[in-house]
Amino acid sequence: MTIDTVTDVFEEHRPVLMGVAYRMLGRVADAEDVVQEAWLRWSGADRAEVRVPRAYLVRVTTRLAIDRLRQVQSRNEAYPGPWLPEPYVTDYAATVPDTAERAVLADTVSLAVLVVMESLSPLERAVFVLREAFGYPFAEIASMLDRAEPAVRQLAGRARRHVDERRPRYQVDPVQRRELTERFLTAASGGDLEGLMTLLAPDVRLVGDGGGIGKAPVRVLETADKVGRFLHGAAGKGLAEVSFRFMEINGAPSVVILSGTKVDSVFQLDVADGRIQCLYIVRNPEKLLALSDI
Repeated sequence: MTIDTVTDVFEEHRPVLMGVAYRMLGRVADAEDVVQEAWLRWSGADRAEVRVPRAYLVRVTTRLAIDRLRQVQSRNEAYPGPWLPEPYVTDYAATVPDTAERAVLADTVSLAVLVVMESLSPLERAVFVLREAFGYPFAEIASMLDRAEPAVRQLAGRARRHVDERRPRYQVDPVQRRELTERFLTAASGGDLEGLMTLLAPDVRLVGDGGGIGKAPVRVLETADKVGRFLHGAAGKGLAEVSFRFMEINGAPSVVILSGTKVDSVFQLDVADGRIQCLYIVRNPEKLLALSDI
Protein backbone atom coordinates (compact mmCIF):
# COMPACT_ATOMS: atom_id res chain seq x y z
CA MET A 1 0.00 0.00 0.00
CA THR A 2 1.11 3.56 -0.66
CA ILE A 3 1.10 6.13 2.14
CA ASP A 4 -2.08 7.66 0.73
CA THR A 5 -3.79 4.27 0.59
CA VAL A 6 -2.75 3.46 4.16
CA THR A 7 -4.24 6.77 5.32
CA ASP A 8 -7.42 6.35 3.28
CA VAL A 9 -8.07 2.87 4.69
CA PHE A 10 -7.63 4.13 8.23
CA GLU A 11 -9.87 7.16 7.69
CA GLU A 12 -12.54 4.90 6.22
CA HIS A 13 -12.71 2.98 9.49
CA ARG A 14 -12.06 5.89 11.87
CA PRO A 15 -15.78 6.39 12.79
CA VAL A 16 -16.07 2.74 13.87
CA LEU A 17 -12.81 2.91 15.82
CA MET A 18 -13.94 6.09 17.55
CA GLY A 19 -17.28 4.47 18.31
CA VAL A 20 -15.59 1.48 19.95
CA ALA A 21 -13.10 3.59 21.91
CA TYR A 22 -15.67 6.10 23.17
CA ARG A 23 -18.08 3.38 24.33
CA MET A 24 -15.20 1.72 26.14
CA LEU A 25 -13.92 4.88 27.83
CA GLY A 26 -16.73 7.45 28.03
CA ARG A 27 -14.33 10.31 27.32
CA VAL A 28 -13.74 11.87 23.91
CA ALA A 29 -10.12 12.84 24.62
CA ASP A 30 -9.21 9.33 25.82
CA ALA A 31 -10.96 7.79 22.81
CA GLU A 32 -9.11 10.10 20.42
CA ASP A 33 -5.80 9.19 22.07
CA VAL A 34 -6.56 5.49 21.63
CA VAL A 35 -7.53 5.96 17.98
CA GLN A 36 -4.33 7.95 17.36
CA GLU A 37 -2.29 5.14 18.90
CA ALA A 38 -4.17 2.68 16.67
CA TRP A 39 -3.13 4.79 13.67
CA LEU A 40 0.52 4.57 14.72
CA ARG A 41 0.21 0.79 15.01
CA TRP A 42 -1.53 0.62 11.62
CA SER A 43 0.99 2.86 9.84
CA GLY A 44 3.86 0.67 11.06
CA ALA A 45 2.17 -2.70 10.53
CA ASP A 46 3.36 -5.35 8.10
CA ARG A 47 0.63 -5.03 5.49
CA ALA A 48 1.31 -8.57 4.19
CA GLU A 49 0.03 -9.95 7.49
CA VAL A 50 -3.16 -7.83 7.54
CA ARG A 51 -5.83 -9.69 5.58
CA VAL A 52 -8.84 -7.68 6.79
CA PRO A 53 -7.93 -4.08 7.74
CA ARG A 54 -11.19 -3.39 9.64
CA ALA A 55 -10.78 -6.47 11.83
CA TYR A 56 -7.14 -5.61 12.51
CA LEU A 57 -7.95 -2.00 13.41
CA VAL A 58 -10.88 -2.88 15.67
CA ARG A 59 -8.76 -5.49 17.45
CA VAL A 60 -5.92 -3.02 18.04
CA THR A 61 -8.31 -0.27 19.17
CA THR A 62 -10.16 -2.58 21.54
CA ARG A 63 -6.98 -3.80 23.20
CA LEU A 64 -5.64 -0.27 23.56
CA ALA A 65 -8.97 0.83 25.04
CA ILE A 66 -8.88 -2.02 27.56
CA ASP A 67 -5.42 -0.92 28.69
CA ARG A 68 -6.52 2.72 28.93
CA LEU A 69 -9.69 1.77 30.82
CA ARG A 70 -7.68 -0.08 33.43
CA GLN A 71 -5.63 3.07 33.94
CA VAL A 72 -8.56 5.49 34.27
CA GLN A 73 -11.00 3.44 36.34
CA SER A 74 -9.34 4.52 39.59
CA ARG A 75 -9.66 8.13 38.41
CA ASN A 76 -13.43 7.76 38.03
CA GLU A 77 -13.74 6.05 41.43
CA ALA A 78 -12.25 9.18 43.07
CA TYR A 79 -14.45 11.53 41.04
CA PRO A 80 -16.13 14.32 43.07
CA GLY A 81 -19.90 13.84 42.89
CA PRO A 82 -21.87 11.92 40.25
CA TRP A 83 -19.95 10.88 37.15
CA LEU A 84 -21.37 11.17 33.64
CA PRO A 85 -19.69 10.37 30.32
CA GLU A 86 -18.31 13.23 28.30
CA PRO A 87 -20.98 14.43 25.83
CA TYR A 88 -20.38 12.91 22.41
CA VAL A 89 -21.96 14.50 19.36
CA THR A 90 -23.71 11.94 17.15
CA ASP A 91 -25.81 12.26 14.03
CA TYR A 92 -27.32 8.82 13.63
CA ALA A 93 -30.65 10.21 12.44
CA ALA A 94 -28.91 11.64 9.37
CA THR A 95 -26.11 9.14 8.79
CA VAL A 96 -27.59 5.72 9.65
CA PRO A 97 -30.59 4.96 7.40
CA ASP A 98 -31.49 1.64 8.96
CA THR A 99 -33.84 2.25 11.90
CA ALA A 100 -32.88 -0.91 13.81
CA GLU A 101 -29.16 -0.26 13.47
CA ARG A 102 -29.66 3.37 14.45
CA ALA A 103 -31.57 2.35 17.58
CA VAL A 104 -28.79 -0.04 18.66
CA LEU A 105 -26.05 2.54 18.10
CA ALA A 106 -28.00 5.20 19.99
CA ASP A 107 -28.82 2.87 22.88
CA THR A 108 -25.28 1.64 23.41
CA VAL A 109 -23.90 5.20 23.45
CA SER A 110 -26.67 6.63 25.67
CA LEU A 111 -25.73 8.32 28.92
CA ALA A 112 -27.82 5.86 30.94
CA VAL A 113 -26.16 2.77 29.46
CA LEU A 114 -22.65 4.23 29.61
CA VAL A 115 -23.12 4.99 33.31
CA VAL A 116 -24.15 1.37 33.92
CA MET A 117 -21.21 0.13 31.85
CA GLU A 118 -18.82 1.88 34.24
CA SER A 119 -19.33 -0.98 36.69
CA LEU A 120 -18.34 -3.66 34.16
CA SER A 121 -14.82 -5.05 34.08
CA PRO A 122 -12.71 -3.91 31.10
CA LEU A 123 -13.11 -7.29 29.39
CA GLU A 124 -16.86 -7.38 30.01
CA ARG A 125 -17.18 -3.89 28.62
CA ALA A 126 -15.16 -4.76 25.52
CA VAL A 127 -17.26 -7.84 24.81
CA PHE A 128 -20.50 -5.92 25.43
CA VAL A 129 -19.49 -3.10 23.07
CA LEU A 130 -18.28 -5.38 20.28
CA ARG A 131 -21.29 -7.68 20.52
CA GLU A 132 -24.16 -5.31 21.33
CA ALA A 133 -23.13 -2.16 19.46
CA PHE A 134 -21.33 -3.61 16.45
CA GLY A 135 -22.72 -7.13 16.17
CA TYR A 136 -19.44 -9.03 16.01
CA PRO A 137 -19.74 -12.84 16.21
CA PHE A 138 -18.48 -14.44 19.40
CA ALA A 139 -15.74 -16.28 17.52
CA GLU A 140 -14.36 -13.04 16.10
CA ILE A 141 -14.50 -11.31 19.49
CA ALA A 142 -12.65 -14.26 21.01
CA SER A 143 -9.93 -13.87 18.39
CA MET A 144 -9.64 -10.14 19.03
CA LEU A 145 -9.26 -10.64 22.78
CA ASP A 146 -7.20 -13.87 22.70
CA ARG A 147 -9.88 -15.65 24.70
CA ALA A 148 -11.72 -18.93 24.18
CA GLU A 149 -15.14 -18.53 22.62
CA PRO A 150 -17.01 -20.13 25.60
CA ALA A 151 -15.31 -17.63 27.93
CA VAL A 152 -16.37 -14.75 25.68
CA ARG A 153 -19.95 -16.01 25.68
CA GLN A 154 -19.89 -16.07 29.48
CA LEU A 155 -18.53 -12.52 29.60
CA ALA A 156 -21.21 -11.37 27.18
CA GLY A 157 -24.01 -13.00 29.16
CA ARG A 158 -22.77 -11.56 32.44
CA ALA A 159 -22.41 -8.07 30.96
CA ARG A 160 -25.82 -8.22 29.28
CA ARG A 161 -27.55 -9.28 32.53
CA HIS A 162 -25.76 -6.55 34.48
CA VAL A 163 -26.78 -3.83 32.03
CA ASP A 164 -30.37 -5.09 31.75
CA GLU A 165 -30.77 -5.16 35.53
CA ARG A 166 -29.58 -1.59 36.02
CA ARG A 167 -30.61 0.29 32.91
CA PRO A 168 -33.88 2.28 32.76
CA ARG A 169 -36.89 0.05 32.08
CA TYR A 170 -38.79 2.48 29.90
CA GLN A 171 -38.59 2.88 26.15
CA VAL A 172 -37.89 6.35 24.81
CA ASP A 173 -39.80 7.82 21.87
CA PRO A 174 -37.41 10.28 20.11
CA VAL A 175 -40.26 12.53 18.95
CA GLN A 176 -41.79 12.72 22.43
CA ARG A 177 -38.35 13.24 23.91
CA ARG A 178 -37.69 16.25 21.67
CA GLU A 179 -41.15 17.73 22.33
CA LEU A 180 -40.82 17.38 26.10
CA THR A 181 -37.28 18.74 25.96
CA GLU A 182 -38.59 21.90 24.26
CA ARG A 183 -41.38 22.28 26.83
CA PHE A 184 -38.92 21.71 29.66
CA LEU A 185 -36.57 24.35 28.29
CA THR A 186 -39.39 26.87 27.99
CA ALA A 187 -40.61 26.28 31.55
CA ALA A 188 -37.15 26.18 33.13
CA SER A 189 -35.77 29.25 31.36
CA GLY A 190 -38.98 31.18 32.04
CA GLY A 191 -38.99 30.42 35.77
CA ASP A 192 -42.33 28.61 35.43
CA LEU A 193 -42.18 26.28 38.42
CA GLU A 194 -45.79 25.12 38.05
CA GLY A 195 -45.28 24.31 34.37
CA LEU A 196 -42.01 22.58 35.18
CA MET A 197 -43.60 20.39 37.83
CA THR A 198 -46.22 19.11 35.38
CA LEU A 199 -43.42 17.69 33.23
CA LEU A 200 -41.65 15.77 36.00
CA ALA A 201 -42.46 12.21 37.01
CA PRO A 202 -43.06 11.90 40.78
CA ASP A 203 -39.85 9.84 41.19
CA VAL A 204 -37.76 11.83 38.72
CA ARG A 205 -33.99 11.85 39.22
CA LEU A 206 -31.44 14.56 38.40
CA VAL A 207 -27.83 13.51 37.84
CA GLY A 208 -25.46 16.47 37.65
CA ASP A 209 -21.77 16.24 36.79
CA GLY A 210 -19.76 19.31 37.72
CA GLY A 211 -16.51 17.45 38.37
CA GLY A 212 -15.88 19.63 41.41
CA ILE A 213 -15.49 22.61 39.05
CA GLY A 214 -18.86 23.50 37.53
CA LYS A 215 -21.83 24.11 39.81
CA ALA A 216 -23.97 20.97 40.05
CA PRO A 217 -25.59 18.90 42.82
CA VAL A 218 -22.99 16.87 44.69
CA ARG A 219 -25.38 13.92 44.85
CA VAL A 220 -28.25 12.58 42.76
CA LEU A 221 -31.49 14.47 43.45
CA GLU A 222 -34.72 12.46 43.63
CA THR A 223 -38.44 13.35 43.60
CA ALA A 224 -40.21 16.01 41.57
CA ASP A 225 -40.25 18.49 44.44
CA LYS A 226 -36.47 18.48 44.97
CA VAL A 227 -35.64 18.42 41.27
CA GLY A 228 -38.16 21.11 40.37
CA ARG A 229 -37.03 23.48 43.08
CA PHE A 230 -33.38 22.98 42.19
CA LEU A 231 -34.04 23.76 38.53
CA HIS A 232 -36.20 26.75 39.40
CA GLY A 233 -33.48 28.16 41.64
CA ALA A 234 -30.74 27.51 39.10
CA ALA A 235 -32.72 29.21 36.34
CA GLY A 236 -33.28 32.24 38.56
CA LYS A 237 -29.55 32.91 38.75
CA GLY A 238 -29.32 33.18 34.98
CA LEU A 239 -26.38 33.40 32.62
CA ALA A 240 -25.00 36.33 30.63
CA GLU A 241 -26.00 36.28 26.95
CA VAL A 242 -27.67 32.91 27.32
CA SER A 243 -28.63 30.93 24.23
CA PHE A 244 -29.62 27.33 23.47
CA ARG A 245 -28.91 24.82 20.76
CA PHE A 246 -30.60 21.51 20.12
CA MET A 247 -28.19 18.77 19.09
CA GLU A 248 -28.11 15.00 18.92
CA ILE A 249 -25.71 14.02 21.68
CA ASN A 250 -25.11 10.43 22.74
CA GLY A 251 -27.83 9.35 20.34
CA ALA A 252 -30.59 11.54 21.77
CA PRO A 253 -31.98 15.10 21.50
CA SER A 254 -30.09 17.34 23.90
CA VAL A 255 -29.83 21.00 24.80
CA VAL A 256 -26.48 22.78 24.73
CA ILE A 257 -26.61 25.93 26.87
CA LEU A 258 -24.20 28.72 25.99
CA SER A 259 -23.19 31.88 27.80
CA GLY A 260 -22.05 34.12 25.01
CA THR A 261 -19.91 31.84 22.88
CA LYS A 262 -18.88 29.58 25.76
CA VAL A 263 -20.61 26.24 26.35
CA ASP A 264 -21.94 26.26 29.91
CA SER A 265 -23.71 22.92 30.13
CA VAL A 266 -25.47 20.08 28.34
CA PHE A 267 -28.94 18.87 29.32
CA GLN A 268 -30.46 15.56 28.28
CA LEU A 269 -33.75 14.02 29.39
CA ASP A 270 -34.99 10.45 29.67
CA VAL A 271 -38.72 10.41 28.99
CA ALA A 272 -41.55 7.89 29.33
CA ASP A 273 -45.33 8.07 29.64
CA GLY A 274 -45.30 11.78 28.84
CA ARG A 275 -43.11 12.68 31.83
CA ILE A 276 -39.44 13.32 32.46
CA GLN A 277 -37.95 10.34 34.30
CA CYS A 278 -34.34 11.48 34.58
CA LEU A 279 -32.34 14.62 33.80
CA TYR A 280 -28.64 14.51 33.04
CA ILE A 281 -26.67 17.73 33.36
CA VAL A 282 -22.98 17.97 32.41
CA ARG A 283 -21.32 21.15 33.71
CA ASN A 284 -17.76 19.98 34.16
CA PRO A 285 -15.93 22.40 31.81
CA GLU A 286 -13.27 19.80 31.06
CA LYS A 287 -15.97 17.56 29.57
CA LEU A 288 -17.35 20.35 27.39
CA LEU A 289 -14.16 21.20 25.54
CA ALA A 290 -15.08 19.04 22.54
CA LEU A 291 -18.19 21.21 22.05
CA SER A 292 -16.27 24.48 22.06
CA ASP A 293 -16.39 24.87 18.26
CA ILE A 294 -20.12 24.28 17.73
